Amino acid sequence: MAESFAFEIAGKVLEKLGSAACERISLAWGVREEFEKLKLTLAAIRAVVLDAEQQQARSLELSLWLQRFKDACYDVDDLIDEFEIQALRRLVLKRGSSGRKVRHFFSGSNPWAFNFRMGYKIKKANEMLNKIAAEKAKFHLTEKHETNVIHRERETYSFVKTSSVIGRDEAKQHLVNFLMNPTDGEDIPVLPTVGIGGIGKTTLAQLVFNEESVKSHFELRIWVCVTEDFDIKQLMIKIIKSAIGMNCKDMNKEELHKVLQDCLNGKRFFMVLDDVWNEDKKIWSELKDLLCGGAQGSRIIITTRSRKVATITGTIPPYDLEHLSYDNCLSLFLKLAFKEGEEKQHDNLVRIGEGIVQKCKGVALAVKTLGSLLCSTRVQHDWELVRDSELWKLKQEENDILPALKLSYDHLPWYLKQCFAFCSVFPKDFEFNHLFLISLWMANGFFQSQSPNENEEPEDVGNRYIQELLSRSFFQQVEDGIFFSTLKMHDLVHDLALSVAQNEVNSCNHYSTGNVRHLWFDLSKQDASQLPNNLGCLQSLFLLDTEAKADNESLIPEVISRSKHLRVLGLAECNLEQLPSNISYLKQLRCLSLAYNGNIKRFPNSICNLQSLRTLDFSGCGGIEELPKDIRYLISLRELTVTTKQTRLQENGISCLTCLRRLIFSECENLEKLFEDIQNLTALRELYIYECHNLVSLPQGLKYLPTLESLSILNCEKLDLTMEELELEREEDGSLRKLFIGGVPKLESLPQWILLGSTKTLQCLAISNLENVLTLPTWIQHLTSLQSLEISICPKLSVLPEGMQHLTALKRLIIEGCPKLSKRCIEETGEDWPKIAHVPDFYCDETDDE
Repeated sequence: MAESFAFEIAGKVLEKLGSAACERISLAWGVREEFEKLKLTLAAIRAVVLDAEQQQARSLELSLWLQRFKDACYDVDDLIDEFEIQALRRLVLKRGSSGRKVRHFFSGSNPWAFNFRMGYKIKKANEMLNKIAAEKAKFHLTEKHETNVIHRERETYSFVKTSSVIGRDEAKQHLVNFLMNPTDGEDIPVLPTVGIGGIGKTTLAQLVFNEESVKSHFELRIWVCVTEDFDIKQLMIKIIKSAIGMNCKDMNKEELHKVLQDCLNGKRFFMVLDDVWNEDKKIWSELKDLLCGGAQGSRIIITTRSRKVATITGTIPPYDLEHLSYDNCLSLFLKLAFKEGEEKQHDNLVRIGEGIVQKCKGVALAVKTLGSLLCSTRVQHDWELVRDSELWKLKQEENDILPALKLSYDHLPWYLKQCFAFCSVFPKDFEFNHLFLISLWMANGFFQSQSPNENEEPEDVGNRYIQELLSRSFFQQVEDGIFFSTLKMHDLVHDLALSVAQNEVNSCNHYSTGNVRHLWFDLSKQDASQLPNNLGCLQSLFLLDTEAKADNESLIPEVISRSKHLRVLGLAECNLEQLPSNISYLKQLRCLSLAYNGNIKRFPNSICNLQSLRTLDFSGCGGIEELPKDIRYLISLRELTVTTKQTRLQENGISCLTCLRRLIFSECENLEKLFEDIQNLTALRELYIYECHNLVSLPQGLKYLPTLESLSILNCEKLDLTMEELELEREEDGSLRKLFIGGVPKLESLPQWILLGSTKTLQCLAISNLENVLTLPTWIQHLTSLQSLEISICPKLSVLPEGMQHLTALKRLIIEGCPKLSKRCIEETGEDWPKIAHVPDFYCDETDDE
């Protein structure tokens, strides 16, 4: 099931070669003609790669050819990178005020030598691609273009043996209530049922379809397995076949329409559209119009893995199908693995079976897959093998869990496939911050360079990708905070990611045999001798050593010296006392995490050689005495997380990083002031200040950040937020959307300047642990875009301001730990209730106690 990713990687490199930046580079260095040759050859080979990927399982020679092509694509990507790095170096040289000093800082960057070296590399790359292109003829490959419709038939049917369904009584009743309860309006009610592949959506629909009360209530019951191809003509044929048993394959659309109308006319029908993938609203509307001939009381239930499908099709909120409980899973497993009562004779196998069921994490199809697999053997070793194996290593039948989930994967657009497969580098059950993941994707160049929206930032592209994967049930949301979402992957989805990324990723106990690109290695659990020998192709390396078992001061520099093409280096919690000096040679490095290495006192200034670096995180490095003096040369930096022992930050340091989008100060215990020239960060979108207990004030320049969208200030005991209101020159041109203030005991009232002129744009406001705040300001009523307001642990706050009823956009209001205020907000009877009665989603802890 492993994927080659050659199609995706070649697409990414072609996008780069066709970009405006690459055009400028090729002109500047006189290599336009050579780049054009690379582009043409790459495109010609890529045209047949999809066919090659589909056929590679039958030919080792073809599989090796694909591997060579993929490696060549990576080489071209590295080649383009070198030109981009040289361009960044030139930019720094231009910016440097003391030219000689800056040139010394970048010693060794001779343009003539560089041009000669790169000319040779381009020649070699073209020769390699020409050779690969010449070889493709012997495989007789045909050109194929990527499509999200993969024609693999998965036929479902309406019958299910009721006694074999366990643990779905509540879900069944919910769907039956939807079918039976009367509704107003002419539109046919549609209920989408959403969940990951294998969770039991089809089984639930079958259960409801065959319920006796449902049978007697509807004149017509229709079951259609939609599969991938949402073709209106084919759907009409299937609907008619299910409704009246008539075969209409030879009819045209007009004839089919007439038969369908006759079929439904004046009848109350119940239709199940199972396994819907179509995300085109126009096509759905066309089908819905064809079904409008039925009688009042007709109903449609849809099953889908995609939340986007649910949004398009549903007339009411979707029903999210929960995982089966452990007890229900065990009952189902034992029923499938043993004949009735046989399990009592095999206590040893039942104990192993309990471990197997835990692996399935409530996914019915996984339970069925493994229970059915073991029903034919009573050999303990066989059962232990299943329990201790990764699911992707087991022999898979077409309807087993991984092929079922693989169907979801096949429907991903090419640019999402690599993003998803990359996530297999994380250990199972690893919870990750969505911003962290976006940084990793961005560092590896997984984003489309030509976004549909010209003004879309890479971070926005990453957010869009995450939403797509969430909507398709590839990610689960563990926590949805104001600024950060915590995500994880279901174990079985993780197995799927491993199965498609086998040749790219080494993660924990899963080892790749090919050129490893991404590696997660925990030195507390694995011996350093188990590190792969071939690290030369590595792009992402995560080393951990929470228990300080390894000699990291010698091991990490040695590993880095073997990994020259790293884009991502994660050294969080490695118990380092000093940063390896050879990090400065990782010219392609875009993401560096050094978080929670509390013994590091300073970074070598050579770290500022890393012009490609976009993300730098040294949060929790409480021993840092001073930031690197040349930090201003990190001109590509977009995200910076700082922990330092300094009381003041140098001027002309961070403020020179004009590409910064996100800036975080965390646990800066001694910091009294930020840098005053913060207004120079004209692209800054997010500013977070956490646990800076000695911070006294914020810089005036904060009021003049034109693109700031998120501001969070948390647990800064000495911070005084009073500023002269008269100094606020800008009024309503702010861009702030999210504001969170908490743990600032000096604050008695929210100052208006903190809005930064964003009265019309602020969507989310949260205040917490403000022990001295007595009232909320009246200007809150002017926040016309405010959608969410959270107020927690403000014990002296006793009343909501007048005018709250004017906040017509407010959808969510939460009040917790504010006893005086809560009493005034009791539904219907509270004095402040009329101010908030219009808010649809309201929670108040005191109200719950009433």
